[in-house]
Amino acid sequence: MEELRQWLRNEASEEYKTFSARLIPGCDNMLGVRIPVLRKKAKEIARGDFRSFLSQSEDLYFEETMMAGMIIGYAHIGIEERIELFADFIPRIKNWSVNDCVCSGMKIKSGEYEPFWDFLMGYRDSGKEYEIRVVAVMMMNQYLIPEYIDRVLHVLDGLQDEAYYASMGIAWALASAYAKFPDKTLALLKGENSFSDQTFNRAIQKMTESSRLGAEDKQMLREMKRNARRRI
Repeated sequence: MEELRQWLRNEASEEYKTFSARLIPGCDNMLGVRIPVLRKKAKEIARGDFRSFLSQSEDLYFEETMMAGMIIGYAHIGIEERIELFADFIPRIKNWSVNDCVCSGMKIKSGEYEPFWDFLMGYRDSGKEYEIRVVAVMMMNQYLIPEYIDRVLHVLDGLQDEAYYASMGIAWALASAYAKFPDKTLALLKGENSFSDQTFNRAIQKMTESSRLGAEDKQMLREMKRNARRRI
């Protein structure tokens, strides 16, 4: 582990650290190693004795935490072990960057969707900012498919969205759902739903930023934005 930490220090860039630290508030243990470099090393470790690495891994550096999460996604293991390792890792998520990079690399295979879905649903009512974001981002990455879209929209509507990064994760997932299933997503947004004004408007904003939408669709979405002051 100390050899790996020395490798991380050698790969670090002060310039990249300064740039990244501005994007990740509160992350004061960053060395400044680029994400593609971390991914490559994590894949290398995942092909070897990754369990030993995970048993020793701590949160001394942001990059060490990031790599541990990446390895869980890259390792060639069964769904039961992946769920167990991911459950142990989730409490270590303290920022959006680790959350989103790890979730994007957590690929679910055919036949594993249902057990992993059941696992995610164990966090839907936790009320914890990054546990909620894990649910939203994992659903966005893996479950925006015909077999699950109705369930995804139902769950997104019920997630607690008071915390900023939870709200942003839900909004991102809604915008991605709209890109793939516009009619179903629009029906939810136009009907009765539980989204806070902030989450609702953030989702609309993300939708209108898409280059795939025409001017008329973007105008229609902008007209749906809520006036928070009116609703008080």
